[in-house]
Amino acid sequence: MIVSSLSRRFFRVWQRNMTVYRRIWKINFIPPLLEPLFYLFAFGAGLGALVGSITYEGTAVSYIAYIAPALLGINIMYNSFFENTYASFVRMYYQKTFDAMLATPLSIEEIIAGEIIWGATKSVIATAIMLVIISLFGIVSFPAGLLILPLAFVGGVAFGSIGMFFTSLLPSIDSFNLPIFLFVTPMFLFSGTFFPLENLPSWAQRAAQAFPLTHLVNLCRSLALGTLGTGLLIDLLYLIVFSILFFPLALRCMRRRLIT
Repeated sequence: MIVSSLSRRFFRVWQRNMTVYRRIWKINFIPPLLEPLFYLFAFGAGLGALVGSITYEGTAVSYIAYIAPALLGINIMYNSFFENTYASFVRMYYQKTFDAMLATPLSIEEIIAGEIIWGATKSVIATAIMLVIISLFGIVSFPAGLLILPLAFVGGVAFGSIGMFFTSLLPSIDSFNLPIFLFVTPMFLFSGTFFPLENLPSWAQRAAQAFPLTHLVNLCRSLALGTLGTGLLIDLLYLIVFSILFFPLALRCMRRRLIT
């Protein structure tokens, strides 16, 4: 199997990307620092004043407390997905970084695995920054909220894998508008992020359960608010199975693209 051929050498790809990240860390630090402030101000002070409170797991919570954990889930999705689509495509096609790596003992599978793990790592870093900011508003329950950090890695692998899968299929960087419009945007809007899924028609609720972001948001919200239940195991299992399916698929499809 493709996954079984991996060695620890994929860490060198991760290390290379981390080195680049550290050189431009200030640019990468600003978005997860300011983004939650913009969202919380707009939705909390603006829309939150109109909505009031929302009932979640039988308890009334403020609207800002409802959407803040969802912002963490969106942040996890964006960081890993965009890292393994646009950024990976640039390294593969324009910078020829993958070609240079293939001149070393690294295999294609190790390069792609390192890219996906790096995307998940970026999700963890950005989530840690955002979690600190959101915590200042007193809407994160600790210590349960700390579990969002390892969850960010699991979600990062899931969305990084599907992002790399799209990278293996799309012919140009402009083509990424298609999965963003058809895959990312519907999840952003209809995964229980800004309103409860119960407000949607029954068919739309069932469709939303197919979105990995729906399960990631459920986990983030429950951990942030301290409302833990056995149903969260299903959400976690969904993300793990999603990763198990798309991680090797991404490796296989990228091999096909790079050797043809």
